Amino acid sequence: MIAKIGKAGANTHGVLRYLYGSGRANEHTDPHVVASWDGFAPDPGRDEAATLAQLATVLDLRVKQAEDRAPAKHVWHCSVRTAPEDPVLTDEQWATIARRILNATGIAPAGDPDACRWVAVRHAEDHIHIVATKVRGDLREPRNWNDYLRADKECAAIEKEYGLRQVVRGDRTAAKRPTRAEKEKALRTGHTATPRERLRTTIRTTAAAAKGTEEFFAILRSAGVLVDIQYFPSGDIRGYKVALADDTNAKGEPVWFSGSTLGPDLSYPKISERLAPTESAAMDRHSGRRRTAWQQVTYAADRIPDVLDEANDAVGQAHITVLAETLDALPLIAPASYRPQLARAAAAFERASRSRIRARHQQAQATRRAIKAIVREPAPKDGALLAILLDALLLAVVAAQHWHHTRHHDQQAEAARQAAEHLHAAYQAAALQPLTVIHQRGLRLTVTVQQRQAALVRQALPDLAEQILTEPGWPALAATLTEAQKAGHDPTALLADATRRRELDTATSISDVLTWRLHRLVDMADERPARPDSASTTRLGSSASATGPGPSRQQPPRRSSR
Repeated sequence: MIAKIGKAGANTHGVLRYLYGSGRANEHTDPHVVASWDGFAPDPGRDEAATLAQLATVLDLRVKQAEDRAPAKHVWHCSVRTAPEDPVLTDEQWATIARRILNATGIAPAGDPDACRWVAVRHAEDHIHIVATKVRGDLREPRNWNDYLRADKECAAIEKEYGLRQVVRGDRTAAKRPTRAEKEKALRTGHTATPRERLRTTIRTTAAAAKGTEEFFAILRSAGVLVDIQYFPSGDIRGYKVALADDTNAKGEPVWFSGSTLGPDLSYPKISERLAPTESAAMDRHSGRRRTAWQQVTYAADRIPDVLDEANDAVGQAHITVLAETLDALPLIAPASYRPQLARAAAAFERASRSRIRARHQQAQATRRAIKAIVREPAPKDGALLAILLDALLLAVVAAQHWHHTRHHDQQAEAARQAAEHLHAAYQAAALQPLTVIHQRGLRLTVTVQQRQAALVRQALPDLAEQILTEPGWPALAATLTEAQKAGHDPTALLADATRRRELDTATSISDVLTWRLHRLVDMADERPARPDSASTTRLGSSASATGPGPSRQQPPRRSSR
């Protein structure tokens, strides 16, 4: 159930005229009063003798009595709506709900004889409108501050009591949604997204790619965005605002948006904090060798589930923020066929990237440097690298969903779930050809080698072994285990590590999941001297040079105990 409180108005009769009218698309049917402040308000919908003017007059009585003391905008308007799948409520139930909302918001406290005058009008099965005039019987204004939050809290209680759908609720960290006027303007100008949404996406992507604030503004301007930077008298930057050249007002002037109005994390102080320079680490400290930016980002994504489990909340929030930056950057560099799904994943995860927890950004700067590096590196020709990265990111997004859920960040958890769906689709597209190549290598293994690898799986995963050995993806896993052995790794230890942190029993294809996890583990492990044969010098999956639509695979959830 959602309560939407509109801006205060000055015309009671005008609001009633809309409520009792046919609606913008003739959607209003049988408008009538379900409850009022005294139970005797005139009802133009059911009483032929009653008029809108009469109803407006009785509602405005105290406004007239208060004269100059009455607020200029005295009309309080709130709509309360159920979900499409909810049962249809009776007029009596809606009347009770209206009284509860008015009591919770302070407009009409229960048992208060001086409460504001109000009326609840129903003109559809799934919602009511509550209209009140904000002058009490003692001619004072009601104490209704924070009315939206109080109404929302009451709606949550009503949902549980009435068995209605429990709506995902936020913590006021979400970016401002486009207004109806902005949406209609976008449609008139032939755009699917509003200027607010287009600018938000552009700024988030630019912040992920830029190495400093100067480059941040330069990239925005090169992308065709109008940028106006404000300065303190000292010459330091105070803030910025942006506009699109094709978005103008009635006077032909650009419509400007400050960074903070586009997103709470897009203000200049927040952007500059993320872009603050830090010392770089040229060598990977775990292996003593230089890794490519793609390998560094994959390594960082692979560690996120453990970081979220073990670190404090501020560090966890920092890694979720940098995970969002990774998703923002991917559409810039991924093959064109994957960009739509990756863009949708980034857009969905945008809501999951913020919470009330302040991030300690310095704890995730190494990953941030790697993200900025992959934007400047050519995309790898090895299609397996992209699939491995997407698989690691998918696990990280699911871990972020779990992290938010355990902290009751409902909107963020739902956003992460949606992002995971889009990311999974991109992973499927990227995984097919690399898996096909590895699968073909597995089919060429001798019976003896396959039997040896099957014995390893039975030893390491006794509860899942029989399912794995009958899956279509088993040859690819067998080939991966064989190549890991030839490269000097212990396959039993790799399998144990691959299953240590996350369950596998809900995966559609356990063998496919393990194949990519082993690839990541082998790439991230300390290197050992390779054996002097051709197979040992072959990077796992390196013969895959393209990508395409992929097999179905369901992401395994995090362990409930973690």
